[in-house]
Amino acid sequence: MRAVCRRAEAEKGAGAMVKTVSFRNKAVEIAGHLHLPKNFSEDKKYPALVGIHPAGGVKEQTIGQYAERLAEHGFVTVVYDSSYQGASGGEPRLLEDPTTRVEDARCAADFLTTLPYVDSERMGVFGICAGGGYAISVAQTERRFKAVATVSAAPMGEGSRGFLGHLSPVAEQIGTLEMVANQRTAEARGAEPLYAPFVPETLDEIDENTPDLLREGYDYYRTPRGQHPNSKGRFLLTSMDKMFAFSAFDQIPELLTQPMLLIAGSKADTKVFSDQAYELSKGPKELFVVDGATHIALYDVPEYVNQAIPKMVEFFAVL
Repeated sequence: MRAVCRRAEAEKGAGAMVKTVSFRNKAVEIAGHLHLPKNFSEDKKYPALVGIHPAGGVKEQTIGQYAERLAEHGFVTVVYDSSYQGASGGEPRLLEDPTTRVEDARCAADFLTTLPYVDSERMGVFGICAGGGYAISVAQTERRFKAVATVSAAPMGEGSRGFLGHLSPVAEQIGTLEMVANQRTAEARGAEPLYAPFVPETLDEIDENTPDLLREGYDYYRTPRGQHPNSKGRFLLTSMDKMFAFSAFDQIPELLTQPMLLIAGSKADTKVFSDQAYELSKGPKELFVVDGATHIALYDVPEYVNQAIPKMVEFFAVL
């Protein structure tokens, strides 16, 4: 594991620091940013957080903005590009593998425990969109995470087997898996890989019937608002069998005993997932609804982010 320090941009505030870091998930090198508190001192011990980005996202987008803000409140916070994506290594590129995504978060916790200024008994995890689902999933079996928070949580397994909380008919699910199986066979015989977009790629794909999640996803990921050259906004089609086999919520009632905070917009079409996680939990839990916010608005709209951050700071004070 290695860390190379750089001074954060001036607009991030006097004394704010970000380190470019890397760690490994097995053979894959993970590219990360370590956000440090203002007036940071290596002689002190700090609570620490792992932040998990949305599907198709990278560490420089919304998850990095949240990490910066949380660091300002005293948390050492690591965010990173998931395996196979962004600046991280791994082949095939743009694979969305939920099991690997969960393991990435464990490896980020491993990394934090090697830092002398991190209190390894005071670590938490948070995620945005799909990252929220992965945060819930890893917290069920990773006891080093003492608390878990989500923003606009959207679990990839549950989400892939349906749409916005509505389960697809079994025949339709099997049809998708048949398509993936055929594509795997084609690629094994030399065909080019196929990719599917997470959000619309052009304005022509958007009309009055397009859900807010996808409409606003285009505005965030495909325009200067949030786009980044490492964020391709699509995934390898053969990821779908792995998504179908995964569940982020299956062990919440039994194993997720740590405190859980679910932040969702009142107008978010994905709020159904936060509602489901809240109902499943038998442990300490809170559903914090941001009035007027949609799923994507909680990524970067100050009016809403400025409500989410203080709530997360208050919540992670349990660490």
